[in-house]
Amino acid sequence: MKNSKDIYILAIESSCDDTSAAVLKNNQVLSNVIANQDIHQKYGGVVPELASRAHQQNIVPVVQQALKQANVSKNDLTAVAFTKGPGLMGSLLVGTSFATAFANALNIPLIDVNHMQAHILAHFIQDHKQKTPNQPTFPFICLTISGGHTQIVKVSSYFNFEILGETLDDAVGEAFDKSAKVMGLTYPGGPLIDKYAKDGNPNAYPFPKPKTKNALDFSFSGFKTSVMRFIQKNVKENPQFIDENLNDICASIQNGIVSILMDKLKKTVKQTNIRQIAIAGGVSANSEIRKRLTENKYGWKTFIPPFEYTTDNAAMIGITGYLKYKNGLINNDKKLATARLKVDE
Repeated sequence: MKNSKDIYILAIESSCDDTSAAVLKNNQVLSNVIANQDIHQKYGGVVPELASRAHQQNIVPVVQQALKQANVSKNDLTAVAFTKGPGLMGSLLVGTSFATAFANALNIPLIDVNHMQAHILAHFIQDHKQKTPNQPTFPFICLTISGGHTQIVKVSSYFNFEILGETLDDAVGEAFDKSAKVMGLTYPGGPLIDKYAKDGNPNAYPFPKPKTKNALDFSFSGFKTSVMRFIQKNVKENPQFIDENLNDICASIQNGIVSILMDKLKKTVKQTNIRQIAIAGGVSANSEIRKRLTENKYGWKTFIPPFEYTTDNAAMIGITGYLKYKNGLINNDKKLATARLKVDE
């Protein structure tokens, strides 16, 4: 029998194309199981209908494996947390339906979690590898960067978020992936650009930095278009241009995107005078972003989550569920999946 004072959370994440389940004991991760969907690679992006079908196939074995790895019985669980949104509606409904049925069967609380808040609150997972927690204190700034989102968020408490800047069009992850697609690289292209960029010259091909009315907002559609026109022009002149210059092209694209992010962060620090900077979301795994953020010249302190908590995963849903449970943020309203949901909602 588990200690009755401990809080055990089963967490379920199904917002896009990864089916994930985790078990947390308070703020510690006991298991974090992720089933990836390779089927989308041949389509160059996530196909919503295929994603929801794969979630239906994966969710039961993933939950079973998470409980087994954690050595926790379903009867030991305190509550079930799940991703309410944002995300693909069909994918979200699979997780919502399963979590609702599971919690109702056990007669335990059901906690809905905002996926974007969870990315940020992943910083508060107690990492067993660290003797002393390396967690930001409030208030801090979080740069949330993924395939679907790019935001600068002021975090004043666990559940007090203010969007200072966001993308007006494409997210940074999309800028990486679409640039990679133009070069004929497979999906997802962001990690491949990061890989090839390591051996390239970041200043070989300069790309323009888009301007926005709000200095902290982002726009990547123009950047993406400039990359596409640059590739088309040079391939027309030399069909072997990409093969001969792949590393330099990737390094230049990556440098252009990361420079935009860094410029916005510098303006944010100047505007808010907050010098604690955290990053979250799948693109935060990018090595150049991590390198530039941690350079000492900026006079700020950086917080970067472990790799396993940067991409979509249930552990981040679990820590958010734990914090909501601990702070009494559980309501009895009907928990509905929501495809569009902002971080401050």
